[in-house]
Amino acid sequence: MMVDLIPEIKLKQPTTTSVTNVVKTVGPKLVPFFKTVAIYFVIFVPHDKPSIFSTVLKCLPIVSLMLFVVLHGMSLGEEYKYSRRILTGLIFCCIGDAFLIWHHYFDIGMLAFIVGHIYYISAFGFKPLNLPVGIILYFLGTMVALYLLPDLHGVFIVGVPIYILVIITMLWRAIARVQFFEDLWTWSKLCTCAGGILFSLSDLVIGIDRFKYKIDYAQALIMSTYYAAQVGIALSVVDARSALKAGTDKKK
Repeated sequence: MMVDLIPEIKLKQPTTTSVTNVVKTVGPKLVPFFKTVAIYFVIFVPHDKPSIFSTVLKCLPIVSLMLFVVLHGMSLGEEYKYSRRILTGLIFCCIGDAFLIWHHYFDIGMLAFIVGHIYYISAFGFKPLNLPVGIILYFLGTMVALYLLPDLHGVFIVGVPIYILVIITMLWRAIARVQFFEDLWTWSKLCTCAGGILFSLSDLVIGIDRFKYKIDYAQALIMSTYYAAQVGIALSVVDARSALKAGTDKKK
């Protein structure tokens, strides 16, 4: 497929033409996502009125991103290992979305998202490590956990800190992929970084709104940042094959 031939765009290269080509190639495959997001916000069923319809409405944009990943290319080969993990992460996040609609299944939804984040982490990998960023993020995550802890109950006393640990790890690995100072960043890795940050912000709003106090326009804030996060992560599959090939050639 044409999109598989797109090289990584680096800081030292003129990026305008390359980005334009990427938009022309990738853009049509994202049309279903943007349409379903628009439909979600136009209809906008409040979360306090769960139904099968609202569940489908919420999940459709993520299903569209699954389709985007598959259309970009999918096989059992090594070159698509990254894409398979991102796709699996999206599947579990979609399952989590469905359960979170129903408040009494919040814990199951949280578990599904934990699995989804683990797949994202396995896709992002641990090279480069960038330990200082990890230390800072884990410190911030600990502060959030301590802030929420007095208002947690039941399974959430254990579940929420575990979830924070996992999503902070995902955020760390998403940020670590962007190597600004070594001129090794690409636009797709930048999208992944932004996606990780937005995902964390979305979940922070969820945590505060559910366990601390109600936030005005919480649903709009949560879903807008969440969908933006997921499309950022999904876009990372665009140059995953070229990145793998570059890494293989470097080893040789």
